[in-house]
Order: sequence, then structure tokens, then C-alpha cells
Amino acid sequence: MASAVSEDRFRAMGSDIHLIVVGGSADLLTLGRDRIGELERRWSRFRPDSEISLLNAVAGEPVVVTPDTYLLVERAVEAWRLTGGGFDPTLLDALRRAGYDRSFEDLVDTGEPALPPRLSVTRPGPTDIVFDAGSIALPTGMGFDPGGIGKGLAADLVSALLIDEGAAGVCVNMGGDLRVRGESPTGAGWTMAVEHPWCAAPIALVGLWDGAVATSSVLRRVWRSGGHARHHLIDPATGEPSTSDLAFASVIAGTAWKAEVLAKAVLLRGADRAFDLLDASAAAVAVSQDGRVIASPGFAAYLGGVPMTQTVAFDPQLRGATHRSAEDTR
Repeated sequence: MASAVSEDRFRAMGSDIHLIVVGGSADLLTLGRDRIGELERRWSRFRPDSEISLLNAVAGEPVVVTPDTYLLVERAVEAWRLTGGGFDPTLLDALRRAGYDRSFEDLVDTGEPALPPRLSVTRPGPTDIVFDAGSIALPTGMGFDPGGIGKGLAADLVSALLIDEGAAGVCVNMGGDLRVRGESPTGAGWTMAVEHPWCAAPIALVGLWDGAVATSSVLRRVWRSGGHARHHLIDPATGEPSTSDLAFASVIAGTAWKAEVLAKAVLLRGADRAFDLLDASAAAVAVSQDGRVIASPGFAAYLGGVPMTQTVAFDPQLRGATHRSAEDTR
């Protein structure tokens, strides 16, 4: 007999969340929703009472944090090393300068001039963060931003919790950054559509039993600051929003936090060097600003013989539509 399937959709972490649980008890959806809420309360830089806000407020002093936040900052430092600095969690000041100083839902064009760009950026990254027996101290003047890793790590933690609590399978979709484990509602693996926000058809359908898909795009979180369009992908080399010739990148990896940080790194590196950082444990597809689709050598293994789109013909009616980088397509 097929396992029961339950679903929940809600807003958290500034994103549309979709939980799918196969098998297990009826209260697993509530457990998953509550766990995501707990992580948001601890990690959101837009909540003045969060642990991340406290770390930033007293930079230079040690702060005792929960194991969740300790793990988040540890993984962020690991991600910085993994991407050769392409992911940098210490770019909070640059995000604020770009106008991303409040939750995305609250961003509006204030009409105020944007802060002038910096001509050069020299920062050591997160190497000077001090970890000590459950406490963390940021260097004086450093700001930590969990964006670009927080939703992925949350998906990993929540999916592990639900499996440990008896689910036969689970899909945790954090606004398109997605983690799957175990059996899908069909009893087989999970099939996900990699979707471009300006394209009516999926770029590719990928299959996974246990793994993650995450997307980075300059087309998702866009706002206006001082009359100019801005986006949230800061290039660590300049401290300014990226000018990469890639507009979109999706990465498949074993964990969602790793897929999320690698997706940003792929996009920032540009088409010529997009996949240089990927080893055999990850694969990627990217779309250039002019609609050309490129993929890493390992990406075809996830397609199950289904052809992948080679170019994206933008549908003007879809411009500005909500992006769903990967969804369960059952």
C-alpha cells in the first residue's frame, strides 16, 4: 500500500516554503514548520532579537549561541573556503549599501540616492571569526549575513529531522532551494523542474533520491535604490552587485547548503569559468544574460535521458514572475 502524503505551504525566511512528507505520523508537517520558524528566529538579520543580529551588534565580543547558529557560522566559513571566496558571509555592509537593509518584502524605492560604489574592496573574509566552546566572536567592524546559505542549511536540518522522526521521504523546498530524502509520493525518486523565471518551459528535469538543488539568480531579488535597479548578489571582488554575464545558475549537490553557495559561486564566475570549482560531487546548469544554456559535464547524469533546453527564449509576460527554481513535479 502506498504511503500517505501530506503537504504544507507557508511563508518563512522571506520565501515561499513547500513541505512534502511521505509516510510517518500526522504531526510531522507541524514539526517541520515549527523547526523552520525556530531557525528563522535565530538566524534572521532583520529580527533585532535574533542571534545573528546580536553577533553583529556586539562585534568584537564573544556571544554564546545555540548549536544551530554555531553550525551556521561554521558552515559559512567552510563555504567561503570551498568557493575560493566566491561566497563571502561578511558582505553585510555591501548589501546595505546596495539598499538591501530590510526584508525583501519591505524594500521600496525611497528616492534617496544610493551610496557611492567603492572603487576597490579589501577584506580578509571570515577567517578572523573566533569560535570557542559554544560562543562566537566576530571581529570588530565585521557584519555577518546568513543569506546565500541559511535557507539551504535549514532545508538540510529540517529534512534530517523529519526522516529521523519517521518519514519515509521528504522534500523541503525553501523558496526554490530544495532538499529531498527517501521515497517520493510515487515510491520512486524525486523529479524536479529547473525553471527560469522568464521562460515558460523548464530548462531541465532532474532526478534525485537523496540530494539537493539550489539556484542563484540576478533576476529574483531585484529592487530600486536611488532610482537604479539593484539585486542581492554582491561580488566579493568589488563589493557591488554582480555584473556577471550569467543571469541564472542551478547546482545539484549532496546537501542544500553546499548547492546554495556553489550556485552563487558559479554565477559570479561567469560563463568562461562557471564550473571550475565543481568536483564530481556536484553538477550545474547556467543561463547567460542572452539566454544561452550551459551545463557542467556531470549534469547530464541527472536528466534520465530527457533532453535539456539549449536556449531560453524569454517570454515577456513572465518577466518579474515569482521564481521557482526547483519544484516537485509529480
